[in-house]
Amino acid sequence: MTRLSVNINKIATIRNARGGNIPDVKQAAINCQLFGADGITVHPRPDERHIRFSDLTEIRPIITTEFNIEGNPSESFIQLVISVNPHQVTLVPDAHDAITSNAGWDTKRHRSFLSEVIARF
Repeated sequence: MTRLSVNINKIATIRNARGGNIPDVKQAAINCQLFGADGITVHPRPDERHIRFSDLTEIRPIITTEFNIEGNPSESFIQLVISVNPHQVTLVPDAHDAITSNAGWDTKRHRSFLSEVIARF
């Protein structure tokens, strides 16, 4: 069965552009779950232009469905994931300055690296 995980990054982007806390990312996560989403996804980037690292610790306690954090497995990302302890991690080979994700992993080429990262999780 297909399951829906809603990525709330763009809600955070709008909030960040406006300043303040409107729209409220935490409330958006709550609403997505109330409306039937099977999970919440976030993709924190080093420049925090979408979701902020501090958002993750705020929304983690209210996630009653699956919580997925996706991102490039830099050391800071790995430490963030370990501290937040989501249900799922999606590893994305983004450059730090990528506007959006546009490629997948060459798993043969990066097998050793990915195996090491996965073992840490």
